[in-house]
This record gives sequence, structure tokens and C-alpha cells, in this order.
Amino acid sequence: MSVEAALRSARVRYGPLEALHGVDLAFPAGAVTVLLGRNGSGRTSALHALAGVVRLAAGRVLWQGRDVTALDAHRRVRLGLALVPAERAVFASLTVAEHLGLGGSAPSGADEALALLPELSALLPRPAGTLSGGQRQLVAVARALTARPRLLLLDEPDRGLAPAVTARLHAHLLGTAAAGGRTVVLTAQSLPRSLAGAAVVHVLHRGEVSFSGEPSELRGRPAGVW
Repeated sequence: MSVEAALRSARVRYGPLEALHGVDLAFPAGAVTVLLGRNGSGRTSALHALAGVVRLAAGRVLWQGRDVTALDAHRRVRLGLALVPAERAVFASLTVAEHLGLGGSAPSGADEALALLPELSALLPRPAGTLSGGQRQLVAVARALTARPRLLLLDEPDRGLAPAVTARLHAHLLGTAAAGGRTVVLTAQSLPRSLAGAAVVHVLHRGEVSFSGEPSELRGRPAGVW
């Protein structure tokens, strides 16, 4: 299985605090990878390092075999990366329809997003700031999907979503990764059954990798793995 992106000996610091302690993480191409861990484990820092939102204090970010450590977030977006953060992922003053049209997205991309998330259709004229937390999350995910990114990063995308919507989203991510070659990395606190088809699971604990393997290998492991 080829590798789409990777962190090598990656360290992330916020002032005197180190969130990632020289981790090595590989994300297979055309597949879904899940980053598991409790709050403070380093999951978000790993996503932000891939996206260029935070700079590495040491180590490298590799993407498509290229060292992109020095590239800022905007240049990574132009190369085909999309990040959906766990918070502040939408513009409060823009309507749902305007979000889906940001960046000149093709109408077909918006149509596909609405077909996947029909809950948004009735909300198209509403400003995102008037929506519930779960509805805003749907807007952020739909917006990222309209861009049709090569590398899609999602930080706890199921926050505020109904279980049925979450399962539908997971099925879509697994399907598009397998059929369209999209690489997906998402974070979660525990592994849902709807992501049993993920290619790889990495478990982070206090800024270090405590487990890497297939979802089936994670079952039955002691709680200390976290």
C-alpha cells in the first residue's frame, strides 16, 4: 500500500508545551486512516501539522513523496488539501449556499454534497451563524467535499451529528477513498463500527504513538493502549 502523506519525527510545541514528541505516522493513499485518542493526546496537532496550520518544531511533513514542511497552509490547499477543524469551521455571516460556492467550486460538487447531506437543502439561504452546532458541522464537511480534495483532513467530524448521519458520512468517505483515490484522515475518541473498513488506525497517547495497525487488531486490546 503506497503512502500519500506522512509525519516523520514530528514535534509540535505550543510555547513550553510539546504536543507531539517526535512521532512517525504514515497515511496510506486512497484509503481512510483514523487517529484515535483522548483529548490532549495530540490528534488535532497531528492534523494541523499535516495541513500546515502549525509549524513543526522538528521533523518533516511528506506529501506525495515531497517534503512540504516549509509550505504554508494556503499552498497546501492549492495542491489539493482540505481541513475541517473541530471548531470555527464556518463563516457566521455567510449563508449555507455561499459556503458551498466558496472558491469557485463546481456546481456538480455542491450537488454531490447536498445529495450526501440532504439535511442542508432547507438551510441553503440561512447564515451559518444562525445554525446549531451539528448543522454548522454539516456545512463545514459539505464545503470541504465540494472542493474534491486529494487529501481530506477531518477533526472529529461526527461532533453534533445524529448517528445515522455519521454512519452515512463514514460510508461515503470509505467509498470515495476506495473508488476515487481520495486519502482521508479523521480523528475520533473511539472507533465506531461504521469505520471498521478503515485501512489504518493510529492511537495517540500524550503526544506519542501507542498503536498502529488495522481496526481488527485494535479490538480486545487493554485500555492501556490509550
